[in-house]
Amino acid sequence: MNTVQTREKPKVSIPVKCAFEFDGGPGIYRIGLLALSNDLATERDFNNMADSDDISIFVSRVPNAEICSVENLMAMKPELTRSASLLIPGSRLDAVAYSCTSGTVILGYDTVARQIHAVRPGIPVITPITAAIAALNRMNARKIAVLTPYTDNVNAPIAGYLQKSGFEIVAFHSFLLADNEAMARVPPKAIYDAALDADSQQAEALFISCTAIRAVDVVDSIERSIGIPVVTANQALFWQSVRAAGYPSAIEGFGSLLRQVPNCS
Repeated sequence: MNTVQTREKPKVSIPVKCAFEFDGGPGIYRIGLLALSNDLATERDFNNMADSDDISIFVSRVPNAEICSVENLMAMKPELTRSASLLIPGSRLDAVAYSCTSGTVILGYDTVARQIHAVRPGIPVITPITAAIAALNRMNARKIAVLTPYTDNVNAPIAGYLQKSGFEIVAFHSFLLADNEAMARVPPKAIYDAALDADSQQAEALFISCTAIRAVDVVDSIERSIGIPVVTANQALFWQSVRAAGYPSAIEGFGSLLRQVPNCS
């Protein structure tokens, strides 16, 4: 049977007739977020706290081991530059947030910033622990209670970092977890209950460490219950990131820190 082959005419696009000018693209305030590969909380928390479409979050993932240990945290160092290079390369960013409290403590802020500045020179680099310290200083809190999910091989450097930064730790509580994914499975209600247990009559503020846990969900409730400011890792990281980007407005629903109108140091 003979078949007749027909050649389709090439499809030609019809040019758009409306006049337009290019704008700056999505996001007046652009945050690059370096989230750990097994972090289930930070990206969600950032998007929940971004109460305006003017704030855009762009995410890259940093390879991270299953267990949170000093050795595994140190292994992230060479991955920071590669992961940062994947954040909308060639396009504007206003700040880069590295979402690992313990990783910053173990590697050191200067090392984290240097690895990111290798591909994003001059950009503000925000980390959870340095943002939390800035937040606690803004609140004039010197005596603090601390709640973490970590085991003590990570808790000890966290405590030392806070003490060297001028804080007196009057209570230190922990879930004593090593598995990063297990940290993400701690229910917000358990974080709320643990925060109430961690509260001390001497404390001027409560710091809840670790970006892997869902403390942002209950920060407002904790503040109402204990009557002192509460700073969480993701809340502080987001706060300093959007302020560094120039976002000028108060943000409701995530603790007294975000309700404060800038300036942020």
